[in-house]
Amino acid sequence: MPTDPTRTAIGTWSGGRFMHFGEPLDDARFLALLTPDAQIPTVLTADVYGAGEADGWVARALANTELERDEICVVGAVGHDFYTGERDGAKGFPRFTDPRLRGPEQYASYLRMAAERSLERCGTDSFDLLLLHNPDRTGYTSQAVWDGMQALKEAGLTRLIGVAPGPANGFTLDLIDCFERFGDRIDWAMVILNPLEPWPGELCLQAAAAREISVITRVVDYGGLFYDDLTPEVELGRHDHRSFRPAGWIESGRERMERMRPIAQRAGLTMLQLACQWNLSHPAVRTVAPTLVQESGPSARPVEEKRAELAALPAEQRLSAQDTETIRRLGDNSGCMALKGATPDHQGDERADSWPLYDRLEQVAQRWSIEPARDLVKA
Repeated sequence: MPTDPTRTAIGTWSGGRFMHFGEPLDDARFLALLTPDAQIPTVLTADVYGAGEADGWVARALANTELERDEICVVGAVGHDFYTGERDGAKGFPRFTDPRLRGPEQYASYLRMAAERSLERCGTDSFDLLLLHNPDRTGYTSQAVWDGMQALKEAGLTRLIGVAPGPANGFTLDLIDCFERFGDRIDWAMVILNPLEPWPGELCLQAAAAREISVITRVVDYGGLFYDDLTPEVELGRHDHRSFRPAGWIESGRERMERMRPIAQRAGLTMLQLACQWNLSHPAVRTVAPTLVQESGPSARPVEEKRAELAALPAEQRLSAQDTETIRRLGDNSGCMALKGATPDHQGDERADSWPLYDRLEQVAQRWSIEPARDLVKA
């Protein structure tokens, strides 16, 4: 039987090779990190990582595993056009729906081309799940985009399809609207969620559950903090993605974690496992995919130890409803940042990751008891 995404998963953004979190691993360690095994048989990638290079590492991992292909879940993602688009510095490659690149009549052919090339690099005939990666406003709303994604299922290039907002936090109403428009096709979604970032990810989970859309959660580790070896003394590299976080985020996060620690100890969980179980306590959440980070410095834990910690996540839910609510209260981050996507805070022209709050989304907000001026703005 083919495998759906499992409770735990590892993404190619781990290990510091393609997304700059911590120290980059050498080839042997990176391959071992990604190789599916009986404990963690799900591997996730995106074609834009390393402009296709991450896909090649998935192929090596599949060749390295002792599991059969039908025991493994391979999750891909397409959406950034690094084939014909030009990289715009830190903003990366444009979305394939950028009108400077093509019109709606070419969306399906681009998606097919991107999926086929990614599969070739990954060394497999089909994805178990293919995600629309970091869509712009068009990606959330276009019938032509989702017709193209559905066509990939019908062609056998993927068994399941879904959507992965990003790269930053937000897109709440856009994602819910996408569920309402195309939920009969969407099988999975991926959002940012962890006990120190319940907002805004939790706002879309009820809508996902109502449409029977399963959710993968990323950034479960909160920038590596839940591994317990990131301290204020650790010097982040110049290009480390976590350097964009506000000053004092490590100190503040560790302080809140200490108040959660007695719950973890009582439940027999590590702090990472606490974060995973808290995420999985939400009915729509089926999969946790923390970033596996090799920190620098003498107190850094080996990333292999962190992988083993994730693999040892207890199968039974050890957090009570009271525990999950206490953790949510301790980690409440409402209004801590400006969100991406459609928000009342948007200023100026529409951009690839930010646009005005329009009438349809106001109605979406009303249906799901979200008050944009209260729930989707920086305090």
